[in-house]
Amino acid sequence: MSAFQGMVPLELFGHTRFPAIGSTPYFLTLGPHAFYWFTLQPQRLEVAATAERALPTLSVPGQWDAVLHNRHKSALEALLPDYLRARRWFGGKARTIETLALREAIPVPREEPLGYLTLVGVEYTEGEPETYSLPLTFVTGEQALRLQGTPAAIARLRVQGRQQEQEGLLCDALWDREFSKTLLALIARGRRLPAPAGELVATPTRPFRRLLRSSAALEPALLRAEQSNTSVVYGDLFILKLYRRLDEGLNPDLEIGRYLTEVCQFANTAPVAGALEYRRQEGEPLTLAILQSFLPVQGDAWQYTLDSAGRYYEQVLARRAELGEPPLPAKSLLELSADAVPALVEELAGLYLEAAQLLGQRTGELHVALAQAKDDPNFAPEPFTDFYRRSLYQSMMVQANQTLQLLRQRLDHLPAPDRPLAQQLLDLQAEVRRRFQAIRDRRIGAIRIRCHGDYHLGQVLYTGKDFIIIDFEGEPARPLSVRRMKRSPLRDVAGMLRSFHYAAYGALLEHGGIRPEDIPALEPWARFWYLWVSAVFLKKYLEVVAPAALLPANPEHLRLLLDAYLLEKALYELAYELNNRPDWVRIPLHGLLQLLAPPA
Repeated sequence: MSAFQGMVPLELFGHTRFPAIGSTPYFLTLGPHAFYWFTLQPQRLEVAATAERALPTLSVPGQWDAVLHNRHKSALEALLPDYLRARRWFGGKARTIETLALREAIPVPREEPLGYLTLVGVEYTEGEPETYSLPLTFVTGEQALRLQGTPAAIARLRVQGRQQEQEGLLCDALWDREFSKTLLALIARGRRLPAPAGELVATPTRPFRRLLRSSAALEPALLRAEQSNTSVVYGDLFILKLYRRLDEGLNPDLEIGRYLTEVCQFANTAPVAGALEYRRQEGEPLTLAILQSFLPVQGDAWQYTLDSAGRYYEQVLARRAELGEPPLPAKSLLELSADAVPALVEELAGLYLEAAQLLGQRTGELHVALAQAKDDPNFAPEPFTDFYRRSLYQSMMVQANQTLQLLRQRLDHLPAPDRPLAQQLLDLQAEVRRRFQAIRDRRIGAIRIRCHGDYHLGQVLYTGKDFIIIDFEGEPARPLSVRRMKRSPLRDVAGMLRSFHYAAYGALLEHGGIRPEDIPALEPWARFWYLWVSAVFLKKYLEVVAPAALLPANPEHLRLLLDAYLLEKALYELAYELNNRPDWVRIPLHGLLQLLAPPA
């Protein structure tokens, strides 16, 4: 995500906050249990200059789009690696680019192009190649002056015509309002545009006209807070998300979103209004963009949860002498979900228990909806076969071995208080293997369905009364074929339970009213909050999905599967923190040691 409005984000323990410039909030996910938030009034959105950087200069004869062809294309390809490395949505920063090629340039519109949707192929010295979407246009005059210091500017471009020379900027076309308006118009009209190697297909969904609601002009506003994708808001009705890294095949964000909108009419997600796809003469189609309803909301479930946990700690601190130590239950989450919630929990956790229960209900309803289409092979439930269990075990063990090896390598560089925790985990490597082997060795009676794929509190919007589940793309770093796989819905459940754990400890670390010296005494209360919030969520979830028979009927198999997914998720979080935020490794370390602790 590039910096929104040229403002510098402040890291606030698990999320990055941007100052408000308007009244309509929108939230986008970032890393594990993290998000970017901002508010905006699109009609007031102005382009703010970032730090000036030296731009390369290109010259072409005739028309500006000559830069996309023949020898001039080679000059553009030569400078694009530096431009891509500076973009936050480019995932190959840590790899060495061997070759870069501008493979296809799709004119938009075909008749008199305002710009081109280009596909950039990147090959590296090692690993798999990647394809990126890069819309291009040429701007001059005041618009060029306005964009020259922004991430939009790729190069200065001199166009040498027969009578005069024209100077301007070669830019990312999404920064041009007219180009963005054209993309929406293509979807609204269901246009199909011929391209050199295929066809650009713009498709509105059946609810598009109902979602439109008005014939008023929908002024586009580019959202600068981006990570792996780039988004444009149209008035207060639609948001277009352009995917940057492309894979062959149908993106699950579009596939699942369209299914929930058109087939299930699932109320607790952002309705899909349309899409842009590139269907080539050879190979699978590419999903270029998805158009959805733009939802004004209060925030997302991550921030709402942090705020709620912060208030919980304030109460605990105020009553510390009276409360003493929390009565930590010596039960698994599944066992705890069957128990009545103690009065002390209801007293301290307040309304958040109701929110956790509602979130459990919405999660269960999502999974039931995703399992409805028995006659659609892309969504029809499938069994846990012996082959699948063995492959699941293999993938879990590969991740575990890689993560623990990374932990061993970084052990001496961790914060001193975290090293004993890390060593305890390394000493439990055999127990990690044993937990995963239970998946391989037991014939578990379970089913697999299409799931969210990257489910946590940052993927859920909060309206003030209800929750809206967003972003079904899965983990963008994984191949599309992996993201479209059917899995146990317990994988999503584990993601949300781990997110509760992150929120409990994240609120403890970042709450302004908590002194560092108070944290050790409050850590047991963090676990107390996490256990009961998770139990309330889990109880309601299990009630909702029970009639659909989505989970193992054998309680022991249910426990083994949930434990394995919790362990897998916590190991993923540990690797993420080791690579990105070493000061945060204590959270997944605590989670892993709690998961691996022997029963009381």
